[in-house]
Amino acid sequence: MRIIQIAGFLGSGKTTLLLRLSRSLAEEKGFKVALVVNEIGEIPVDGKVMEESGMKVKDIGGGCICCEVASTFAKTLTQLYRDFSPDVVLVEPTGVALPRQVKLAAAMGSRGAPIEIGPVVVLFDATRPAELLDMELMGRLVTSQLADADIVAVSKVDVVDAAALEAAMVAVKEVIPGAEFIPVSSVTGEGFDVLIERLSADPASEPDREVVGAD
Repeated sequence: MRIIQIAGFLGSGKTTLLLRLSRSLAEEKGFKVALVVNEIGEIPVDGKVMEESGMKVKDIGGGCICCEVASTFAKTLTQLYRDFSPDVVLVEPTGVALPRQVKLAAAMGSRGAPIEIGPVVVLFDATRPAELLDMELMGRLVTSQLADADIVAVSKVDVVDAAALEAAMVAVKEVIPGAEFIPVSSVTGEGFDVLIERLSADPASEPDREVVGAD
């Protein structure tokens, strides 16, 4: 059961990307997909509609899955495995969560389920790089999130020009020199083919991926 995080600061477009990505993985790759959503107060995922498409949706409230409700998150993963046995679990943490802490919380679920910690995708809003990286505002949190990313998905590229997109990526590289970028648009679908291939790659070809869990 591959756990893939779709993380990023508030307003970066996580929920919209999550919905399109989940459908693409199910329809194009034939994966059995489950969603765990922890974005309190944001756009709700319509669980009934998603489940009619062959996906399973779990909504976790009451706090952040990386700390206050980490045990609930772990139990949810175990229950998903027992009841649904998905190939992929897409996890949307809150906009202020740190991906490395969510990874640790996911590993707690390995007592009852075989879990592979897959890539962490962190969205970065191409329309507001200066604001997001302003160390007097939310820059410290955003750079911490970016530092945990396996893939930086530069979002909303349908509403910026090439120069603004390049400027956003240069700004990220100044703080995270080794960042791997995939420009994406959840509206037009730009970049989704690349992102899907990256996320569905054979784990045997990714030696840094850790598999933990029940025998």
